[in-house]
Amino acid sequence: MTPPKAAPAAEQSTGRKAWIKKTPVEVVLEQIGKQEEKVAAMREDLAHEERELEKLDKARKVLEAQ
Repeated sequence: MTPPKAAPAAEQSTGRKAWIKKTPVEVVLEQIGKQEEKVAAMREDLAHEERELEKLDKARKVLEAQ
């Protein structure tokens, strides 16, 4: 007979947390949160790109005026 393996010791050595099953509602809420974060980051990028475009449009107007 072999002695039973110690699961808690294995978790501590790898530094991983125990797996906790999520309900479908928790999964969907997590996906919604991730999507909201992704959209917010994309909006920030879009605002930055729009500012860059405005700068370039101003430069074009100056060049075309010459």
